[in-house]
Amino acid sequence: MIGNVVWYLIIGAVAGWLAGKIVRGHGFGLWVDIIVGIVGALIGGSLLSLLGMSAYGFIGSLISSTLGAVVLLWLVRMFSPGPGKA
Repeated sequence: MIGNVVWYLIIGAVAGWLAGKIVRGHGFGLWVDIIVGIVGALIGGSLLSLLGMSAYGFIGSLISSTLGAVVLLWLVRMFSPGPGKA
């Protein structure tokens, strides 16, 4: 049980960091990267499910989580006021 939680946190941190690199060019810090990665895993899993696909293993989970985290960050960026938007 504890081992699974540790793996989820590691995958979440790496996926969040990768998504931060893809979308913004840098990570957000360990805790935000973990949160973004975990929420991204839920989004990525849902998106793959809608497409009739699934991810297995460490690499599949990482790809799915990163995909979902990128979508999450893209949506946040689209709906949040940035410099010059407000």
